[in-house]
Amino acid sequence: MKKGILYIVSTPIGNLEDITLRAVRVLKEVGLIAAEDTRRTKILLKAYGIDTPLTSLYDQNELKKSAALTARLNEGVDIAYVSDAGTPGISDPGYILVKQAVSESIRVVPVPGPVAAVAALTVSGVPMDSFVFFAFLPSRHGKRKSLLESLKEESKTMVFYESPNRLVATLQDINEILGDRQISVSRELTKIYEETLRGTVSEILESLRGKKIKGEITLVISGAATASGRSISVDEIRKRFQELQKDPESSTRDIIDTLSKEMNIPRKEIYRQVLDFTKEVPNNKVS
Repeated sequence: MKKGILYIVSTPIGNLEDITLRAVRVLKEVGLIAAEDTRRTKILLKAYGIDTPLTSLYDQNELKKSAALTARLNEGVDIAYVSDAGTPGISDPGYILVKQAVSESIRVVPVPGPVAAVAALTVSGVPMDSFVFFAFLPSRHGKRKSLLESLKEESKTMVFYESPNRLVATLQDINEILGDRQISVSRELTKIYEETLRGTVSEILESLRGKKIKGEITLVISGAATASGRSISVDEIRKRFQELQKDPESSTRDIIDTLSKEMNIPRKEIYRQVLDFTKEVPNNKVS
């Protein structure tokens, strides 16, 4: 008997229009849809006239339910799995189901679509040629600080999910441990009240003072600039940049070259840091 196919289908993270034509087709054609939350998924299915049978698969029943779904796949039934929003397995259930399917030589097919971490990264204004995703930071203060301490030398851009109730405390920890870096805070992505705040950690904290924070949060933090194993802060680069600016014969291009050599940091990284605190670079057409 031919085995069924397991489709891992990405669904909108907010705006219901953010679904692919392929995802709609697959959800209509499969024999069964497994969903993290059937109530939320019913809203999506109703919007696109999809009447495929629906069953649940969430954190608490994933192990048991994955075995039952794998049995259906072995019987030849095609199944689509969707999480509440975004891509299954990215801070959502799905891993156990995929692992079991793979172990039984069942074909697993991705149907790509929205991921909140990637969406926030693309509008952050923070370098995104190299990044690491850590999902949710620990809710306990001590564990959160320990994780941040371990990331002080991380040179890649870092992406986290965070609760609105913990955002201010988390930003305070970041400022204390990682320094006053460039960050972005995105909330309610693709929804009516979508908002992205950009700036240094201290600037964002000031802008949030006294405000009630709502919605799902995605936090993007610039990586550490390093030289000889030592972390170089944006403030250090800014201070040295301003010192070199005092020489009237030095162009912005010359200053960036000097900073790159002095600090043993790639020129493109210095350029990005400089862009964060001066408008002079574009006018000089630095490349």
